[in-house]
Amino acid sequence: MTVQILCDSASDLSQEHVKEYDLEMVPLQVTLNGEDYLDGKTITPKKVYDAMREGAAPKTSQASPQAFRDVFVKYAEAGQPCIYFAISSELSGTYQTAKMMEDEVKSNYPDFQLHVIDTKCASLGYGLIVLRAAELAHKGATVEEILEIGSYHAEHMEHIFTVDDLEYLYRGGRVSKTAAFVGTLLKIKPLLHVEDGKLVPLEKIRGSKKVLKRMIELMKERGEDLAGQHVAISHGDDLEAAEQLAAMVREEFGTKTVHIEMVGSAIGAHSGPGTLALFFLNKPYR
Repeated sequence: MTVQILCDSASDLSQEHVKEYDLEMVPLQVTLNGEDYLDGKTITPKKVYDAMREGAAPKTSQASPQAFRDVFVKYAEAGQPCIYFAISSELSGTYQTAKMMEDEVKSNYPDFQLHVIDTKCASLGYGLIVLRAAELAHKGATVEEILEIGSYHAEHMEHIFTVDDLEYLYRGGRVSKTAAFVGTLLKIKPLLHVEDGKLVPLEKIRGSKKVLKRMIELMKERGEDLAGQHVAISHGDDLEAAEQLAAMVREEFGTKTVHIEMVGSAIGAHSGPGTLALFFLNKPYR
């Protein structure tokens, strides 16, 4: 029996990817203007970004215990081995909830083969890990093989990203109000990355035109075998910038596979419209 790959909606994978690889995606929750939604199911990223541009401040919450219980029990009853790759535990409590439900379900189904993995990644950096695991599962790889290669990709995944307005990061507690105010006045574009699962500022750049060039420079400094790996770009409702960055990646490194997706509702509620993120491995593709 093949291994079932599970993920959550913070992977920012499209429904096309979900269907193509038979993924099971557990939704995080988004609250917008007093209404509760399921990320990737009952709300679109576009709706979130349009509302944010009009001044709305959406909130997010982790995937519910019941959502995990239902999914885990379904596969436990079918006797199908599963691996759930989770968004970084430093960015959401979703991983901890899944671990709690893992213990509960395994107490009733002691033979259920389930592994819950903290990827320490987010958005399409996390999504690339899920896609690689799903490819392996489709080819009949064992649980052990998928865990090994999935963990390798998680350990070596780079996230380089910028936001259009520091105000959104301020609301999420990522920068101070003064930094957000001054950054907006000076049109400073922050570059951030993910380190051990946490968002960490890298540098500040004045002017959006310089940002893309600097992202490519950082990719060159940090990446390995960039022509031979899968790269991903996610954007906060700015497809033009994403496609421009993708063209630069292809031209500079000869990369053949560049996935482009919109940042999903749950992640986008914190990063805001205009976000642009680049994901690649700092070690050779496996």
